[in-house]
Amino acid sequence: MPVIVSLSLISTSRQQQAVNKIARNMKRTALITLLVMATLITVAQPISIIPQPAELKQPKIMARFTITPATQLVLQGSGLENSARFLTDYLQQFYNVKLKLVKKASSKNAIVLNFERMDHPIPGAYTLTVNKAGVYIAGDNETGAFYAVQTLIQLLPVPGAGSNTVLSIPYVSIKDYPRFGYRGGMLDVARHFFPVSFVKKYIDYLALHKMNYFHWHLTEDQGWRIEIKKYPKLTAVGGFRNGTIVGHHPGTANDNERYGGFYTQEEVKDIVKYAAARYITVIPEIEMPGHSGAAIAAYPQLSCFPDSATVVPNNMMSAAGRALQANGTPKIVQEAWGVYKDVYCPSEFTFSFLQDVIDEIVPLFPAKYIHIGGDECPKDAWKASAFCQQLIKEKNLTDEHGLQSYFIGRMEKYINSKGKSIIGWDEILEGGLAPNATVMSWRGEKGGIEAAKQNHDVIMTPTTYVYFDYSQTK
Repeated sequence: MPVIVSLSLISTSRQQQAVNKIARNMKRTALITLLVMATLITVAQPISIIPQPAELKQPKIMARFTITPATQLVLQGSGLENSARFLTDYLQQFYNVKLKLVKKASSKNAIVLNFERMDHPIPGAYTLTVNKAGVYIAGDNETGAFYAVQTLIQLLPVPGAGSNTVLSIPYVSIKDYPRFGYRGGMLDVARHFFPVSFVKKYIDYLALHKMNYFHWHLTEDQGWRIEIKKYPKLTAVGGFRNGTIVGHHPGTANDNERYGGFYTQEEVKDIVKYAAARYITVIPEIEMPGHSGAAIAAYPQLSCFPDSATVVPNNMMSAAGRALQANGTPKIVQEAWGVYKDVYCPSEFTFSFLQDVIDEIVPLFPAKYIHIGGDECPKDAWKASAFCQQLIKEKNLTDEHGLQSYFIGRMEKYINSKGKSIIGWDEILEGGLAPNATVMSWRGEKGGIEAAKQNHDVIMTPTTYVYFDYSQTK
C-alpha cells in the first residue's frame, strides 16, 4: 500500500507540472493571439470618399484624431467663415459638439482652415491632412475649402449612434480637385411635388458630394410649380391635378385625389440663397414647346387647339376631370405620365406669355443659364394647324422640325437679351442647333458628341448611366 500511495503522490506531482506547463503555453498563445489581433486592428482600414479623391494616402498603421468640444477651429484667412459655419453647425446638429472659432491655435487639438494656391483649371481644389498635429485644410478658393469640409464630414462616424459617439477620424492625406466643370443633379418637382424642406435636404446631398449645380425641373404636363405673378392661374390651376393614375403608365385606375403645390417667389429666393451658401448654382427649367400641358390647362390660348379636350390615356381620367370637361372646361392638368400632343402653339400670344414668364424668372435666379427643355415635342398639332403651316411657309422653314428650331431660336434670343444662356435637351439639335446653346444629352451620348463637334458646350446625362429612377436590374 505505501508503494501504491507513493506512486500515487509521484503521479499527482507530475500531473501538476504538466498542468502548469499547459497553462504557461496557453497564456503565451493567448498573448500572441492578442498581439496579432491588436496588429490587425491598428492596420489602417480603407477610407471611402465619394467622389473618390484624386489622391488619398494613409499611414500603414492606423492612428486617429479625435474632435472634442475642446477642439479649436482656426481660420487663417478671410472668406472662410461660411465653411467654418457649415462645419460647426453640422457638428452641433448631428453630434452635439460645438467648436470654438479662433484666429490662432493655442494647441495641437485644432482644425485649421486656410487658403493655398493650386494649379488646376477648375476651381475647387483642396488638400486635407489629418495627423498628430491636428487637421489642416487648404482650399484654392472658398469653394475648395468647402469641399474639404465635406470630405472631413465623410470621415466622421455615422450620426445617430448616441451622445457618446467618439468623433475620431483616421490619419490621412488627401489632394483633390474637380474633374468636370458642371457637376449637377436634377430634381423633378413637376410630376411629384416636394416641399421646401425636402428640396433643401436634396441640396445638402448635392453639397456632400461636391456637386455645383442644382437643375430644378419646375414645369410639366402634370404641374406648374413656380409662382408667376402676372399669370396667377399657372399655379392656381396648373399647380394642381385632380387625380393621378395608379400603377405604371398608362395606369390601372385613378386615385381621384387632388394633388399638387407650388413655390412662391419668396420660397424660391430662399432656396437659391440656401444653395449658394453651399456653392451650388440653381438652374431653373421652364419646359417649351412640349411638356406644357399644365400651362395650357391654365391658359388654353397657348394651345393650337384651345377647345380640344385633354385626353388621359387608357381612359383613366379622374371623376373631377370628367366633371370639368362635362361643364365646358376641356383643358385639364394631365393625370398620367408620358408624352402628349398638346404643346405650345408658336403664336405671338405664346411668345409674349413666355417672355413675361422669363421676365419674372430672371431676377430669381442669378445663374448664367435657363433650361428651356425642348425635348419630346410631338409635331401632330403643328401639322394639323393651319396657322403653323402658314408660319412654316412665311419663315421659309423646311418642316415642323424647322418650326421647333425657330421656336427655340426665338426664345434663345430673348433669354440672351436678359444676359442669360440657354440649356436644352438634345432634341434642340433637330432642325438645326440654336446658337450659343448648351446641350444636355439624355438620349444616350450621340447627341452630345454631335453638339461637341459643333463647338457647343455639352452636359452628358445619358439615361443608361445617370437616371436614378431607373432600376439597376429588373
